[in-house]
Amino acid sequence: MVMWRRRGPGAHLRLGVVVSKRTLRRAVDRARAKRMLREAYRLNRHRFSGDYDVLLVVRRSLLRATYGAIERDLLKLARRTGLMAGATPTTGRNASTR
Repeated sequence: MVMWRRRGPGAHLRLGVVVSKRTLRRAVDRARAKRMLREAYRLNRHRFSGDYDVLLVVRRSLLRATYGAIERDLLKLARRTGLMAGATPTTGRNASTR
């Protein structure tokens, strides 16, 4: 997945999830991917800090990943982009994994 963050007026850790038809052809797969990412974000949002909006872009490999792996990737990306409390961004505005 790829994580983008945006700082601006009105930003406060809102989440957007993008899954293209080109990436996942079946609607049921797109819905499942979005549902899993939203749940991982919801359960870990208390760990994030800052006035950012977060956008996650799904990659095909997400369907083969377990929920634990998705959660680990989300937290790893949050650390790399500076969304975790005390973390400093290492890659500018976005980061990706897988």
